[in-house]
Amino acid sequence: MSLSKLRIDGDRFVDAEGRHVILRGVNLGGDCKLPYPDGGTHIPTDFSDHANVSFIGRPFPIDEADEHLGRLKHWGFNCLRLLTTWEACEHKGPGQYDAAYLDYIAEVCRRAGEHGLYVFIDFHQDVWSRMSGGDGAPGWTFEKVGLDFTTFHEAGAAKVMQLCYDFERGGGRQEDTYPTMTWAQNYRRPGNAIMWTLFFAGADFAPDLMVDGVNAQEFLQTHYMGAMKQIAVRVKDMPHVLGFDTLNEPGSGWIGHETSYQHTSKSAEHPQRVTPGPAWSPLDGLLVARGIPRTVPVLSFDASTMKMAVTGEERANETRVSLWRDGVSCPFEQGGAYRLNANGEAEDVNETYFTHKNGRPIDLETDYMVPFFNRVARSIREVKPDWMVFAELDPFRDLTDEGFPAGTPDNTVNASHWYDIVTLVTKNFMYPTAINPFNGRVIEGAAAIEAQYVEQLAAIKDAARTLNGGSGAPTLIGEFGIPYDLDDAAAYKAWAGGDHSDAPWQMHVTALDLMYNAMDALLLSTAHWNYTASNSNDQAIGDGWNQEDLSIFSRDQQNNPHSKDSGGRAVKGFCRPYIRRAQGMLVKHGFELASRKFKAEITVEADAAPTEIYVPRLHYASGCDISLSSGKAVFGDDGQVVTVEGANAGRLEIVIQPSTGA
Repeated sequence: MSLSKLRIDGDRFVDAEGRHVILRGVNLGGDCKLPYPDGGTHIPTDFSDHANVSFIGRPFPIDEADEHLGRLKHWGFNCLRLLTTWEACEHKGPGQYDAAYLDYIAEVCRRAGEHGLYVFIDFHQDVWSRMSGGDGAPGWTFEKVGLDFTTFHEAGAAKVMQLCYDFERGGGRQEDTYPTMTWAQNYRRPGNAIMWTLFFAGADFAPDLMVDGVNAQEFLQTHYMGAMKQIAVRVKDMPHVLGFDTLNEPGSGWIGHETSYQHTSKSAEHPQRVTPGPAWSPLDGLLVARGIPRTVPVLSFDASTMKMAVTGEERANETRVSLWRDGVSCPFEQGGAYRLNANGEAEDVNETYFTHKNGRPIDLETDYMVPFFNRVARSIREVKPDWMVFAELDPFRDLTDEGFPAGTPDNTVNASHWYDIVTLVTKNFMYPTAINPFNGRVIEGAAAIEAQYVEQLAAIKDAARTLNGGSGAPTLIGEFGIPYDLDDAAAYKAWAGGDHSDAPWQMHVTALDLMYNAMDALLLSTAHWNYTASNSNDQAIGDGWNQEDLSIFSRDQQNNPHSKDSGGRAVKGFCRPYIRRAQGMLVKHGFELASRKFKAEITVEADAAPTEIYVPRLHYASGCDISLSSGKAVFGDDGQVVTVEGANAGRLEIVIQPSTGA
């Protein structure tokens, strides 16, 4: 299927026929972070085989591609955020690319186009690497900068499920060994913080750390860009490929942090939000890396004060193991961050080491992220000059007031992420009464929850105003979604008990409906997290990674292989009508789930191609009535896409609702 080329016009995607395009996308898939077939975090490993893994089969075996891609098209998706990782491309060693995998992922990409799906490619990572509790970078990146990742677990430098979880106790949750949704706290631990500091700012903060004749920063970024270009050259002739994500949810390490400061409360000097978990300072991490024990405060939500508060402490590296390989000196001590005396105590601590350079305050976004974005743009555009850059900043930093920094490359999309963070982390959807733990605000009712979502998403959308030289950019929410194992996997237990109705999924549908309502109200493009072909209801497995379980599909819910909807979870929450392409400019569109009424308004431009509307049979099994202020509705594409032909220039109003009697 040939797809019309897209371009950026202000805050809109516009196709070659002059239509405003909404990308209703999905992330494919959650298990692409992991080697195939046995790389899931529910399988114990010491990562000693990290150089000899394969990712062929992620997101699915190629003989299953048409099944899964056909299902996504059936559900109305028209775009994929297709996941890969640096490790998948270059796991064996620097410059040693996995050609078989690269050909495989290119074939997945090609098949997506055959199913009418645009693609942008996401080089995914979470907390740097599998060896530091997440996914992304190859294991050799630690070794090349002088770190021994085999010591991370013992030192408390990373919490890795495969090393924390007690597999002898069997499956399910283990809050005492690996608490739910705590993987992101690894960003603060030294196994991560060292790597992110070196990746973005090694030349400034570890100037003497040389790898293969160049500074560690240059070494790491050169190889990252090299892996990206290996995929780029294989997909450059596929017109449905829109471009590349810069890097999923990048960390910032110690950049911009005072050396001894532990962030336990918000203040004018330290305005970033306070989050649950240990509050490591750079000095804590530096000393733990040297084999020196440290005590770190731990925060959680205090219901009595409705605030984040210090509720405990964590003792790290009691066994005094070094993270640095034998013979490797701490590059940050060499650079002047601190000095370790003969008693193992830090002296001459430079509190501004990571906040200033040559007497000037550093700025993470301007000094490090902008050059990185431009380097990504140059790398991919050497292969194809008109590719878009889908930009992401550190998700833990609030930049909605300032917007994206100046100097980012042209033809850039705001690909920021958004989650209902309480639902994501607690795996409970607070409804109809919700509490925001970051400000203690109590929210009552569906309308108020939806309004909060609109407020948060509008701030993200507004951050795009500074992109593309100040002309603005489309916002495509690169990730959002819900855990499907809400309320201790109540829906799965109901399913196992024989209830295969919609009832166990009602809370999921409600949450998704409110989220999509907010997205539609702001005319946002989206990429739902996620579709994982290998998903399991087992609470130790889920999407196969760190007990996350956000997949909209699972074989465990598939009881009718002849139905494309079978295997879907809470499908009515995400499969809904929307304007795919508007003849001119889309003014508004929205869907009311209870009545199944869809309404839209378009400012029609006579020289643009006709409007296309996705109208799912799921909501209109007995047909629908379509009211147009001008033009006529013509069904096509398996009866789920309506084209509005002959609409008059000017205002076009559209109303779709169930047929009378349906």
